[in-house]
Amino acid sequence: MLSSVVLINRALDVGDRNSMWRQLASAVTGLSNVEDEYAQRYMDELMRLKAVAREEGSDYLTWNDIQACVDQVNLTIQEEHERIVAIGQINEALDGGDPQNTLEALLHSAAKLTDVDPSVAQHYYDKLLEARREKAHETEDPSAVLWLDEIQNAVLMSNKDTQEALQFSQAIQAINRAVDSGEAPKTLAALRSPGAGLYGVTPECVQNYQDDLAKIKQDKTQDGDNGSDWMKHWVKGGHNYYYNLKTGEGSWTEPADFLQNNTQLNKEDIQSVVSGVTTTYNREQLWLANESLIAKLQAGCRGYLVRKGLKERKDFLKSQDPAITTIQAHFRGYKQRKVYIKRKEYLNDHSEDAVKIQSMVRMHQARKKYRDRLKHFKDHINDVVKIQAFIRANKARDDYKTLINADDPPMAVVRKFVHLLDHSDQDFQEELDLMRLREEVVTNIRSNQQLENDLNLMDIKIGLLVKNKITLQEVVSHSNKLTKKNKGELSNLMMMNKQRGGLKALSKEKRLKLEAYQYLFYLLQTNPTYLAKLIFQMPQNKSTKFMDSVIFTLYNYASNQREEYLLLKLFKTALQEEIKSKVDQIQEIVTGNPTVIKMVVSFNRGARGQNALRQILAPVVKEIMDDKTLNIKTDPVDIYKSWVNQMETQTGEASKLPYEVTPEQAMSHEEVRTRLEASIKNMRTVTDKFLSAIIVSVDKIPYGMRFTSKVLKDTLHEKFPDATEDELLKIVGNLLYYRYMNPAIVAPDAFDIIDLSAGGQLTTDQRRNLGSIAKMLQHAASNKMFLGDNAHLNPINEYLSSSYQKFRRFFLAACDVPSLEDKFNVDQYSDLVTLQKPVIYISIGEVINTHTLLLDHQDAIASEHNDPIHELLEDLGEVPTIESLIGENPLPPGDPNRETMGKTEVSLTLANKFDVPGEANAEMDARTLLLNTKRLIVDVIRFQPGETLTEILEGAANPEQEVEYQRAMQRRAIRDAKTPEKMKQAKPVVDDSLTLQGKKDKIRSNLQRLAELGKVHPENRYQDLINDIAKDIRNQRRYRQRRKAELVKLQQTNAALNSKTAFYNVQIDYYNQYIKTCMDNLASNKGKLSKKPGDTKAKKSKQVSQKYTAARLHEKGVLIEIEDLQTNQFKNVIFEISPSEAVGVFDVKAKFMGVHLETLQLEYQDLLQLQYEGVAVMKLFDRATINVNLLIFLLNKKFYGK
Repeated sequence: MLSSVVLINRALDVGDRNSMWRQLASAVTGLSNVEDEYAQRYMDELMRLKAVAREEGSDYLTWNDIQACVDQVNLTIQEEHERIVAIGQINEALDGGDPQNTLEALLHSAAKLTDVDPSVAQHYYDKLLEARREKAHETEDPSAVLWLDEIQNAVLMSNKDTQEALQFSQAIQAINRAVDSGEAPKTLAALRSPGAGLYGVTPECVQNYQDDLAKIKQDKTQDGDNGSDWMKHWVKGGHNYYYNLKTGEGSWTEPADFLQNNTQLNKEDIQSVVSGVTTTYNREQLWLANESLIAKLQAGCRGYLVRKGLKERKDFLKSQDPAITTIQAHFRGYKQRKVYIKRKEYLNDHSEDAVKIQSMVRMHQARKKYRDRLKHFKDHINDVVKIQAFIRANKARDDYKTLINADDPPMAVVRKFVHLLDHSDQDFQEELDLMRLREEVVTNIRSNQQLENDLNLMDIKIGLLVKNKITLQEVVSHSNKLTKKNKGELSNLMMMNKQRGGLKALSKEKRLKLEAYQYLFYLLQTNPTYLAKLIFQMPQNKSTKFMDSVIFTLYNYASNQREEYLLLKLFKTALQEEIKSKVDQIQEIVTGNPTVIKMVVSFNRGARGQNALRQILAPVVKEIMDDKTLNIKTDPVDIYKSWVNQMETQTGEASKLPYEVTPEQAMSHEEVRTRLEASIKNMRTVTDKFLSAIIVSVDKIPYGMRFTSKVLKDTLHEKFPDATEDELLKIVGNLLYYRYMNPAIVAPDAFDIIDLSAGGQLTTDQRRNLGSIAKMLQHAASNKMFLGDNAHLNPINEYLSSSYQKFRRFFLAACDVPSLEDKFNVDQYSDLVTLQKPVIYISIGEVINTHTLLLDHQDAIASEHNDPIHELLEDLGEVPTIESLIGENPLPPGDPNRETMGKTEVSLTLANKFDVPGEANAEMDARTLLLNTKRLIVDVIRFQPGETLTEILEGAANPEQEVEYQRAMQRRAIRDAKTPEKMKQAKPVVDDSLTLQGKKDKIRSNLQRLAELGKVHPENRYQDLINDIAKDIRNQRRYRQRRKAELVKLQQTNAALNSKTAFYNVQIDYYNQYIKTCMDNLASNKGKLSKKPGDTKAKKSKQVSQKYTAARLHEKGVLIEIEDLQTNQFKNVIFEISPSEAVGVFDVKAKFMGVHLETLQLEYQDLLQLQYEGVAVMKLFDRATINVNLLIFLLNKKFYGK
């Protein structure tokens, strides 16, 4: 028996219900009255008793406790059965329809119902029937029965109803007594009793209540008192309650020989009186409150009656209006005729006097009107001037609108605005500012590129120094070359010494060489076909260097709109050439590395495009970097290792989980899944911020990127007509997002998206977060889902699909750009309004390299023998040396000064050899002839008016016009003499020394030749030429606007470049400081080594070394195993850990049986790096396997007090 009790307690401890029941049902245990069907109840009760016993400090249940528990359960179940039987009897009694039987069933002890009052038996029966009917209706089950709680609730509700009915009856009886007493206050108090349940009782009507109630009661007593003591009241719930007036008691059961008392007022009588009196009182109060309104209503009615009478009178008079008018007209006519006749007779008698008076009056009035008008103008002279100016301005605006909008503007309108083609002092000043800024921008770009290359090389050298691959002296040597080149030094490089006989020396030979290069580079700049073909003739590594150095220099890094137009034209031509000749499959654009795409992205991410990327990405990137709590990890294995490291670091105990797991094993842990879900949620949130910032910034993307995207899409569609729009847009997305924006998101510090101090860098978490966001955006832009190894990221695929639709709309909008000609407003007549000639700034080495490449590949880039480039290359001859171009003596091939000479920069003012003004060329070139003719026409129409050009040319100029013309030509000559050489336009064919008539003759001659060439039409009186001049005037205005915009843009670019230069200089200072520190440390270490060992004594470390046996470290979990050594031998191995003089470095000594074996240095920083990389174990002495996390915990605890 005792063993069975022990087994039952043990089964209770471990929760083994099967063993517990076997022992309870066993005869050996000796328990009585154990029923099989109550097994679950026995075990639940025993487990509850066991828990209670533990709380009381007893872990053991005795046999008596178990037998008492069995008996208690049996008794409880028996009581439950009896209660169920009692509930069934109650429902059966309800079916029988006998309230008394129902009462007996309710009073049955087994039902255990409380507060059952036999006097309320009838009401119990009624309420229970109501409850059962409601339940049957709600459950739609006619056979529904009441349960115990529903029966108990019905009993309690019946008791409550009984109490409320008694209170109500007593309140009604109190009202009757108060009315009989004749005292109004008592009646009011009785009426306001809560038990009566009356509404609308108003204290002001108390006397009326008393009188009306007494009258009703008096009417009832007139028929005589029947002497009954009973009153029947209809109470809440629809039940009748019988109340005895003498005893003050009530009953739900109708008494025998019941007779209703006929003198007592019931609730209906009382409420009827109260409602009527209160309503009458309220109505009286309403009339009193609105007495003024009633008076107004009465006044309105009386007014209506008066107006009605007046209207009737007016209608009568109106009906008689013709008769009244006739009478009045006859009477007035008679009076007027009588007065007129008398006045006429008087004037006839004094006619001479009347004429004299009238003449005097008219004279006085005329004089007065003239003086007043003259005085008015003098008093308002300023207003008169303003009005005249306003009228003239309106006329000028109307004329200008005609010039702008009319298809054929009149000669008079064009003549008014032809002066706009002249260049003012402000134009010259703005052009000078533009040239200066453009030169500064190009200089700063090239300087920054050199500084950036030097700094990158310094990074590499310092990295090699850290890894002991090079010596400190090599780093110092390179540092000496890192000089802060200021603008003055760069300007000196660009200014060649004319005295040395260089390219710009004042000799005929050098001048011809300079002009030949100017012609060559002008042709390369304006005809993109040559460079487009040359790019693909060179190896890719060489073409990349050629593009970065020569092409961008040739176009001055697109520092003005003309050069940006030409550079984009080159990009377009080269991209079309590359796609047509080198792309066989549409996906090669994505999988390969197209040269032109790389060149476009490099240019637009440079100094001019960085501002756009910064505006788009800087706010969201800074928000991500500032969020220190953001930690995006989507690799389950990384999350798992981080979790294990965190647990071991916090607890100081070795984790029981394995260190190396597969992604599937990692995902089997709930904590890993929870962290992954949180990381995915954070990644979606921050990615959505980036996506929103990108898709709303389509207007901020540089026009060059958008135009290239359009060319890429159109060219691919032309070559691959079967490609879908989605395939084309994915390639556009590869350009716009992956190649242009993605690197700036992954490494914002490398693309100046964010500002970092010298030596500052992004943390590993920040880089991982940005990398995860960039990966998400790349998948969204290419509509690529997470599958295979990334299947754990499947929940985010739906988000990627919706994001792709946003990207798709973004790519379509980005490709929707105007053409180059519309964007930059360029046509064949643009040269007419251009003040300055194009200038480029290029190094001597780049000139020679370009010359060499053109000679090597001239047949490939220009297969036609009559191509202009062959003539230019023939003029240049052999490739000159650097020394001959600069004007220095030849240097040996290995001389380092040759490289410095090659970097010497020169400015070339470009010109077109095949468009040089001259009589012969003018006759052969219709375009040149047309431009010169327009110049002549402009000079003529300014001084000689006329409706058409034909009329002006046929008419003779008068002397005054000739004099005015000569003065204007003299002013032009003086202005041209002051104009800088670079800003002088090509001279016209006809000299300005011609007379006005001479220019008209020249115009007629030119028009005749142009008509023969089909360029002009005499039938419309040469209106086409007038239209071209009007177009030039409009283009001049647009050019001035563009020039102002370029000035602002160049100023912003120059400021950004200066800021970048300052940042590079700070980095140089930082590197110099780092190198100085290294040198100081080197000198300090040498000084320490020169001292004798006995001269100084090392300071005693404040931290005491710690000694542990291997067995102790094994218990702590720090030591996992030692190769070739059994665990029982760990007690013979001692590890001594002591801090060294260097911060964060520890000396670890190993001893075996007291014999010193080996000593090694352990760096705390290396341990933290291993922990960050997720490395859980490491080797010490090549034999001992150590838990990294627990070793860090031990060092923190013993040496850092953490």
